[in-house]
Amino acid sequence: MAQSSRANPKSHWTSVLRHDVPASLVVFLVAVPLSLGIAVASGAPVAAGLVAAVVGGVVAGALGGSVVQVSGPAAGLALVVAELVQTYGWRATCMITLMAGLVQVLLGAFRVAKAALGVSPAVVHGMLAGVGVTIALSQLHIVLGGKPQRSALENIVELPAQIIHNHSHAVMAGVVTIGILVGWARLPRLRAIPAPLAALLITAVTTSVLGWDLTKVDLSGGFSSLQGPLLPQGDWHAIASAVLLVALLAGVESLLTCVASNRLHDGPRADLDRELTAQGVANLVSGALGGLPVSGVVVRTTTNVRAGARSRWSAVLHGVWVLLFTAAFAWVMALIPLEALAALLLFIGVQMVNLGHARNLRGHREVPIYFVTMGGVVLIGLAEGVALGLGLAALLALRRLAWISVLVRQVGERWRIVVTGSLTFIGVPRLTESLRAIPPGAAVELDLNLDFMDNAAFEALHAWRLEHERGGGTVDIDELHGEWYAAAVSGARLFPAKTPPRHERWWLPWAYRRRALDPVRQARGECAYDDAHHNVHDGAHDGARHDAAHDGARADSSDAPCAVLCQSAGDAADHGETCGAPSGGARAVPDLLAGTREFQRRTAPLVRPLLHRMARRQTPSHLFITCADSRIVPNIITASGPGDLFTVRNIGNLVPRASSVPPDDSVAAAIEYAVKVLEVRTITVCGHSGCGAMAALLGESPELPALRSWLRHGRHSLARFVAMEGAEDDGGPLDRLCRANVIQQLDNLRTHPLVDGLVLAGKLELTGLYFDIGAARVHVLDRERFTPVPELRTG
Repeated sequence: MAQSSRANPKSHWTSVLRHDVPASLVVFLVAVPLSLGIAVASGAPVAAGLVAAVVGGVVAGALGGSVVQVSGPAAGLALVVAELVQTYGWRATCMITLMAGLVQVLLGAFRVAKAALGVSPAVVHGMLAGVGVTIALSQLHIVLGGKPQRSALENIVELPAQIIHNHSHAVMAGVVTIGILVGWARLPRLRAIPAPLAALLITAVTTSVLGWDLTKVDLSGGFSSLQGPLLPQGDWHAIASAVLLVALLAGVESLLTCVASNRLHDGPRADLDRELTAQGVANLVSGALGGLPVSGVVVRTTTNVRAGARSRWSAVLHGVWVLLFTAAFAWVMALIPLEALAALLLFIGVQMVNLGHARNLRGHREVPIYFVTMGGVVLIGLAEGVALGLGLAALLALRRLAWISVLVRQVGERWRIVVTGSLTFIGVPRLTESLRAIPPGAAVELDLNLDFMDNAAFEALHAWRLEHERGGGTVDIDELHGEWYAAAVSGARLFPAKTPPRHERWWLPWAYRRRALDPVRQARGECAYDDAHHNVHDGAHDGARHDAAHDGARADSSDAPCAVLCQSAGDAADHGETCGAPSGGARAVPDLLAGTREFQRRTAPLVRPLLHRMARRQTPSHLFITCADSRIVPNIITASGPGDLFTVRNIGNLVPRASSVPPDDSVAAAIEYAVKVLEVRTITVCGHSGCGAMAALLGESPELPALRSWLRHGRHSLARFVAMEGAEDDGGPLDRLCRANVIQQLDNLRTHPLVDGLVLAGKLELTGLYFDIGAARVHVLDRERFTPVPELRTG
């Protein structure tokens, strides 16, 4: 039973004595009056509620999956039990409780407890609210000195007559009880005594002193007055339904309470399957002993945690205290008026209608489920109300899953249609209605951002397309998410589940975006990008190739294969393009034009409002100096957008020194403009692995006069590299030179008086980055060493 380690039993028992024993006494004081009241509301013998409290504490507490949950008779089951008692009698109801326990044990053995969490909380809270209203209406008649009717509607109809008649003693006892329950929380010095216990004791003393004529609790026989269970007589279909209803309602309430209790403490997390099995064993025992059904109870669990409970000993001991108190002081409980218990139940029933739950559900648009369930429970019955709530929850979930948005607008002489969501037969009427707005012969751009399309939707959309094209119009279809339409047209097999989200395509090279894949290369995990770049090098010769191989070896093994990226790209390019085509000059212009069209179609409408605000002025925060290498995209590796970076790109991300010969005004002009005019506060130099310029410095410069002249600005980097010592994470000479080059360019920036003055004044910061291409990892310079930038973790 111990929550703490058995390695130190002394400290464990010290914790039990210090925390769990006091908490168990507090829970005991709360449990006794509630158990009595729930037994009265259920139409069961009063002692049955106490039996359930003892069994719930000792059995469920000792075997349960939660160390703080307290089980016992629950008000949420009172309506079910009351109906069963009226239909089958009390002893048969005990047998139904016993069989429900067997069902719960089986469910726990098959480890299906987590399935109960699939029930919408709106249904559960609505059910409890409906039970609360029904209990309050029925107990109000007892408070008024009358008798409750069989249904909530009858109780409402009979209520005016009950109010008109003067039931002085019963009404006075109810007023005293409710007054104490309401006002007790405002007496901070007396909060150590639970309000229900105080209300019942004070009312009992008051009625005895004043001699009020009231009905008292009958505990003359104690536990011995209870009889064992009998098999229920009647339709076994109805009996089986009752068993399942008790098992499921008690199980769901217990599991939801168990989950809620996890938020109240820092101890071990609850084992739901173990908890469900323990609840089943407790119901077996309680039914066999003549007790009420047992479930986890929110009020007692919350009280237990707030009282300082640390282990399951608190729940177990509270059951022991109930047993001892009933055996020794049953005569005290016999002094409690039934009208006071009814007033307590009336108060509890009103509290069960928690509108705070309804407010929490408002953001998820589940308030109708709450009120439909509550109304169904009050007006029809508990099982029927729950069924109504579950049905409405399923319909609303289906509506959300089948949600579809169709936007139609005219852009110049073309029409653009954007369809978003799950396109099923439910959305076909809306889709066809929107498509009727397109005039015959118009040029149409149809964007399908779908995560599912069924056959009915495909047939409707395809039929419209064929009809529109026969009328002289054109339809350009672009699928942004899954290729449902294209697959259906080609006759390919569609996956039954929704398409998982894919990466956006804007960061992929053109070669990856081509529509069709060579099946041979697809099977080998290759695509057109491999062909396009197989023989391409960046002037690095052997050194660059060696470093590229090294980068590949260090790449994360979780990187997606090329074929997956190609598939992710979908059909971003025009229809009819092939992946096998070369990516050289033959494709350069078509790819560029296709890219601009994609920008105008997708991205421009999104960024236009932003760019419109930036049209007259730029306010970047960084001057970003990086290499002209085509694999380096500053906005990707910095997750930046328009207006963030003032970028300078050149071969080798070099910053010529202020005194360099021959002088270079291009980089110096950018530095001056960024610092003086744009007033940037950070200058970043970003290098990368496998840099061709650095490889040329290590080897022989190519026979390109302008390039050889430019690389003279890298000689200081080469000198720094020669003086450097190898590190543990040494990636080879080229890798070391690429990193040393970043450090050197930051030093070169300090040779410019304007930059040096602002750095010394604390108005400008210089930073260095290094991008490992093969590993897709950014490293930041920290005192002449580069450390990887940690990933952003969410959730």
